[in-house]
Order: sequence, then C-alpha cells, then structure tokens
Amino acid sequence: MTHTDPLPLAQSLLRCASVTPADAGAQAALADSLRSLGFTITPLRFGPIENFFARIGSGSPHFCFAGHTDVVPVGGNWASNPFGGEVRDGVLYGRGACDMKGGIAAFVAGAAQHLAKAPLQGAISLLITGDEEADAIDGTARVLDWMAANGQIPDFCLVGEPTSQVRLGDVIKIGRRGSITAKISVFGTQGHVAYPARSDNPVHRLVRALAALTAAPLDGGTDWFEPSTLQVTTIDVGNPANNVVPAAAHATLNIRFNDRHTSAALAAWLRATLARYAEKFEIDFSVSGESFLTTPGNQVETLRRAIADATGTEPRLDTGGGTSDARFIARHCPVAEFGLIGSSMHQVDERVPVAELRALAGVYARVLEAFRV
Repeated sequence: MTHTDPLPLAQSLLRCASVTPADAGAQAALADSLRSLGFTITPLRFGPIENFFARIGSGSPHFCFAGHTDVVPVGGNWASNPFGGEVRDGVLYGRGACDMKGGIAAFVAGAAQHLAKAPLQGAISLLITGDEEADAIDGTARVLDWMAANGQIPDFCLVGEPTSQVRLGDVIKIGRRGSITAKISVFGTQGHVAYPARSDNPVHRLVRALAALTAAPLDGGTDWFEPSTLQVTTIDVGNPANNVVPAAAHATLNIRFNDRHTSAALAAWLRATLARYAEKFEIDFSVSGESFLTTPGNQVETLRRAIADATGTEPRLDTGGGTSDARFIARHCPVAEFGLIGSSMHQVDERVPVAELRALAGVYARVLEAFRV
C-alpha cells in the first residue's frame, strides 16, 4: 500500500461493513497502516465499541486528528456495492467515502507525506472511535478520559468531518450548537366533553404552554452563532373518541442553542414555563451536547492559513450544522473541524472524487507543517 496516496487505504476501509456499532475489521486495517508508519497503537475497547489511540513522536506541539470508522446503514438502492470501494470515472463510491473513512485515509496519507519530508519535531496522534454515528457513549468521550489520565491530551485537535460545502477548503467549523430534547407529558382529568366542568383538559394546558414557549425567539444570535431555535416535533394524545376529554397529552421538542445558553438553564426554563400552565406534568430531558466555541486565535489562524495556502480558497469560520464528537473534545483542548465536501454523506451512492481525496491529503500535510510538528 502506498501510504502517501489515500486511495488504497480508503478502499480498504470502505470494504469493511462497519455499520455502527459493528467494526468489521475497519480499525484493524487502519491500525496496520499506521503501524507501518511508526505509530504506536493503543486499542481501547469500551463496552461493545472498538476504539484506539495512535501516536508517533513525543513532546510539543502535539497535534491530534479525530475520526470515526463507523458508518450509518446503507439504505436505498445503490448503483454499486456500498462496501466495494469501487472507483468509477474518477469517483470513489462506498458507505463512508465522505463521512468519514475518506477523511481518515486522507489524514494518514497527509501524515505520511509530512513524515517523509523532515524529522518529526513534536507528536502526531489519532483518536479513532467506532461510536460516532450511534449513541456516542463508549467512543470519543471514553477515549478522552483515558487520554487525560495518561497525559495524552493534545495541544490542538482537528476532527475530520466533511465540513466543506462547495469547494474543498471553504469552511472550517470552530464550534457547534448544543442540543436538548424535552419529552413532555401533561396530565388532567378524563371526562365527557359535554360536561367540561367535571374534567381538566390536558390538551388545552399543553397547547397554552407550547404557545408560551414558542412565542418569542430565544435570542438574536451571538458573534459566532446564529439564533437558538426551539422546534416542537410531536404533539400526541392518542384519543380515539371525539366526545372524551383525555387524561394526558404529550409533546416532544428540541432546542438547538448557542453559547448564550446551557442545557441546565434551558431545562429550568422549560420546567418553569410548564408549571405556569399545568398542575401535573412530567418532563424528561436528553442532552446530546453543550454548545462550544474555539475562539479564533493563533491556532485557528494557523489552520485557516494552511488550508488557504493549500487550496487557494479562503475558509469561512462557521458553527452551523448538527452535533459532532468535537463537543467532547472541546472540554479538553482547542478543537476545529475540517474535511471533504459533505454533499453526499449519509446518502445512497455516497462518494468522493479521487482527486478531492488526494487534495485533502495534501491539505492535511500542509496543516501539519504549519503547526510545526
């Protein structure tokens, strides 16, 4: 395998059917490639999930690349084998080609290119998980705990998510919004609709509460984030009779929030608002991540300039989109995200042009040079 060319490794990874949480040999293939470059591999299995930490070099600066080898289910009808790693007309097809086995292969090739140029001055590491597309419980967060306990937290981490939108190099993500989901149940007193005084309609209470929650914007945005948003996703009663006031009504909502809020403060606000309209209610919260921001400074500027030099495109700093494993990394060190054009991720016939894959490897090599590792 030619280590400076990302295509062979990308094909090898794509031929592993690592639909989350399965590994199907993907991490072994990646680890073998890294060992041949001189990396030391530390397997880190938590629960059913395969992860590993790889490192070459010592001292500072310590630059880490974070990625995941698990992929979403195939779905739909593909024009080729989704786990075949086939190249047609200069385009590589397969589940994970874009998100993010292609990005991982590009980083390994970029590291190989960098190592071939000059002696390593600092350290390069990879945090690889098999639990990003699923629950993210036994993956990156657990590996970071191990890294912290073993003195392996880097000076800077780059997550290889497909952030580019139109051209390779046009977007770097330096933060993400947080996400909190609330499942609400409001309870009343069942009764006949002709005798409303004898019942307590929970639907009315729930609707008034939701109207209050959605009456005004949560905020007007911040310097780096768009306004927070609250979206009601379900209202459920399950009442088959039109002459019965139901005993309970249910709703689910999600808030994507910027750095003006925390999940704890939003949960308290939701609970207090419900209490104004309902005497008896329950709310169950789930938080997939807090908002975070890597404030632009020397490291972000070094990354931005390296990408611009390699691609000829001036990257825009962005915080949009959903959550990623960067939300865990931000608790430990500065983090940003940069990778391929994400137009086909999670789609049928997921793909990446081979030329773009090779260009990304060159970008990553330039980034390592710029960080002087």
